[in-house]
Amino acid sequence: MTKSQSNSKYAPLPKLNIGERKWPTKEITKSPDWCSVDLRDGNQALPNPMNPEQKMEYFKLLCDIGFKTIEIAFPSASQDDFDFTRKLIEEKLIPEDVFIMGLCQCREHLIDRTFESFAGVERGIVHLYIATSKLHMNKVFNIDKKETIARAVEAVTQVRQKADAMPNSDIRLEFSPEEFTDTDIDFALEICEKVFKAWGKATVEKPLIMNLPATVERRPPNHYADMIEYFGNNFSEREKIKISIHSHNDQGMAVAGTELAILAGADRVEGTLFGHGERTGNVDIVTFANNLYSRGIPIGLDFSNMKQIVKTVERLTGMPVYYRQPYSGEYVFTAFSGSHQDAIRKGINHQEGNKGLFNMDWKVPYLHVDPADLGSSFEGLIRINSQSGKGGVAWVLETDYGVTVPKLMQPELGKEVQKYSDEVGREITNNEIWNIFEQKFINPEGPYKLLKYWPRPNENEPTLIHGELKIEIDGSEKSIEANGNGPISAFVNCLREIGITGFKIDDFEEEAVGNGADAKAMAYVPIKLDEKTTIWGVGTDTNIDQAAVKAIIAGLNRGIK
Repeated sequence: MTKSQSNSKYAPLPKLNIGERKWPTKEITKSPDWCSVDLRDGNQALPNPMNPEQKMEYFKLLCDIGFKTIEIAFPSASQDDFDFTRKLIEEKLIPEDVFIMGLCQCREHLIDRTFESFAGVERGIVHLYIATSKLHMNKVFNIDKKETIARAVEAVTQVRQKADAMPNSDIRLEFSPEEFTDTDIDFALEICEKVFKAWGKATVEKPLIMNLPATVERRPPNHYADMIEYFGNNFSEREKIKISIHSHNDQGMAVAGTELAILAGADRVEGTLFGHGERTGNVDIVTFANNLYSRGIPIGLDFSNMKQIVKTVERLTGMPVYYRQPYSGEYVFTAFSGSHQDAIRKGINHQEGNKGLFNMDWKVPYLHVDPADLGSSFEGLIRINSQSGKGGVAWVLETDYGVTVPKLMQPELGKEVQKYSDEVGREITNNEIWNIFEQKFINPEGPYKLLKYWPRPNENEPTLIHGELKIEIDGSEKSIEANGNGPISAFVNCLREIGITGFKIDDFEEEAVGNGADAKAMAYVPIKLDEKTTIWGVGTDTNIDQAAVKAIIAGLNRGIK
């Protein structure tokens, strides 16, 4: 919109005056009931809807995740949906604790067709809907409130009669006043009360499901919560209904709207995996459910193999999951920033005491849940580009290669990796990081090449070590011998005897890399060239002394400009 355009094209919807709100001070302490609408609302919005075989695989996936109510189809809308419903029932593919649900408009012949598809079902929900907003009644259907109520009551009465004619089936009713959030709230209450009365047999044990959808997200989440609280407070027999919510994401707030609606008293959530659905989609159950899980609330859904779930859904629907989608995207547990990488590494390595300090076991900077709970390993947690720092590089070498780079060496290593990343202009792989480490610190180019070094006790003085060195300098081979108070001291003295001076070694660090017969020693040697300059070299060998002298040669080669 430009400044010159009038703002009269749009206007905020009036806020509902419900008096004193209770939902803002409440906390969610238990999980709602979950209903997947992937196979209906999600499927109808796909550019290429799933075929029956794909829907069957998706149905099994939803059952494996733990959904107990699954809206499987619009059986009266297409032969494919009808046949899919029949296949599930006739081949007894529905788990004993799962209700299947079929969507249906409040029209006589469509209800008949729906019940044809439900013949022999053990547990089924008929989901009736009718639009109740002034926009739909006046502009789409050209009917008034009275006629809308009459159609709904007539449809519910028909469903009641047909359900009674199936005594061996547990048939429940769900009713949706479509576009609830754009409906006059008192009219929504009125039509739902008439539906409740027409159904007639709702009980606390078998409640009627009142689904109050944000069919199009026109209101902010707090308005939705107000409407849900008002509806619940004013419904005549609240304990005999289950308030369900069905949020769409037109304004990008479906998860927030769902959460506030639960605070306001809703009992049940309809949504899809990863938010698939019309326009901008339905509420993403993966996100909302794991938000609750991250607060210690049992959710009854299993997302421990998230990567496989993502791959399966992408393959079946042809729709990619956004790489920064909460909990499920490729990058959601990935850090590129150097400061973030360093904090994550320290947080994971120092979790002891979290229970006493934070009243929870998991508390890591930048990670509000443990990636392992969703099937993500720590190996790919930190990824390197030009924005990354020393901590991230050290993490990669430690987790992928078992190499623990000394803290004082990490800035020098980080600079080399960052230089390479700047040159290639992209994210670099863990293998490239290892190659940089190997080429720049273990085998750097330079004038010195170690040929042989033999340290052994001095024949006349056992407290001394006699060193014999063969080295190549600029292609010329030289040999020298010298003594020292240890193998490294003797090696350094050999170098000084041959004229390689101007450096100092105070100490070095070492570690074993690998296990058993394949284990190797890794030595990290800081070579001090002057008061301000220290160059690190790294050496590896089955013998720690040989690893250390290789590290000295590597450091000297790195120090030659």
